[in-house]
Formats: sequence, structure tokens, C-alpha cells
Amino acid sequence: MQYKVLIVEDQEMPRQLFEIFVKSDPRYDLVGSICNAELAIDFCTHMRIDLILMDVMTEHGSNGLDASENIKKKYPNIKIIIVTSMPEASWLKRAREIGVDSFWYKESQKDPILAVMERTLAGEHVFPDMPPIVQIGNTNNHEFSERELDVLRELITGDSNAEIGQRLGIAPSTVKYHVQNMLQKTGMHTRTELAAVARSLGIVIK
Repeated sequence: MQYKVLIVEDQEMPRQLFEIFVKSDPRYDLVGSICNAELAIDFCTHMRIDLILMDVMTEHGSNGLDASENIKKKYPNIKIIIVTSMPEASWLKRAREIGVDSFWYKESQKDPILAVMERTLAGEHVFPDMPPIVQIGNTNNHEFSERELDVLRELITGDSNAEIGQRLGIAPSTVKYHVQNMLQKTGMHTRTELAAVARSLGIVIK
């Protein structure tokens, strides 16, 4: 029996590598390789799919986690492996919540993707314990608390402390406190610098 595999990846080099890996193993049949996560739902509707390698950030802003959630609701037997290079911690948490089968970091995971595919199809759930460590200024992303990451994620919108506090259900002074703590940890001088660097590194994405 060959497993039918769909690749959803908008970056050309990773997509080509995934294609090579899948085609190199006779157990797998590559039925599609696309750039937009929303199109994956149509593939699942019109043909048999056993396994999807799903990036999170895909073409035209289509979110792989949103697509995975919809697919899992309609086709719970389809296995989905989230593949990403971004260390955004909330993605790992959400992937578990929506029932994604496995999660694989492109650059830093020790297990090769073919091994994760095999284990996932065998019924295992393969998840890293935490996102990869990324240096930001004088510290790294693992040194931020969950609440600090919440604030940092909102900070990249450019909104005020009052607006951020309203969304998170905390006082503006508490937002300011967390921002000051993160500036002290990183050694950065402004909230704009902090937000820009964190977003460019993929530590927080909104």
C-alpha cells in the first residue's frame, strides 16, 4: 500500500526538498505540492489523502493551522504534520489543541522528516517539547514568560499599552511593566526595536 501525500509549502527550496524526500521512498505517492493552505481542503475533498506536510505561513496569507483545523473537522483520519521554521510558541500549542498529529521544525529538529512521517502514520504524535532557542539581544526566546510573549505578540501591532491591555484583559500599567522587563532582558532601547527584532526572528507572529 502506498500512502498518498500532499505537500503544502510556499517556499520553493523547502518544497522541492520535501518532494525529493517523498519521491525517494516507495511507500509514498506524492499527489500534490501546493503553495496555499486553503487549496489543501479542495485536495482532501476530491481525492484520497493520507498525510499532509503543512507549513503555517503560506501563499496569500493563508494559514496552515486554520486549514488543518478545518481538514481535521471534516476528515479526521487524514494525518497532518505541521512543518515550520518559525519559533512562534503559540503555534505549537494550537497545533496540539486542534488535533494536528505531529509538528516538525525544519532547521532544528533531530529526527528526519521521513522518520516523523513513518511514526505519524503508525499512530504516534511526534511533538518537540518546546520551540527552538533563538537569541534576541542579550537573552533568548525561552527566557520570556508566557505573559511576556503575549504582550510581545501584541506589541508588533504598534498599538498603545491601553489597546494591548484591553485585548489581553490586563491594565495598561501591567503591559508597560512587561515591556520594560523585556527591554531590560534584551538590552534593547525601545519597544519598536524590540517588536521589530522579535517579529523578524519569528519569535512572535500575529
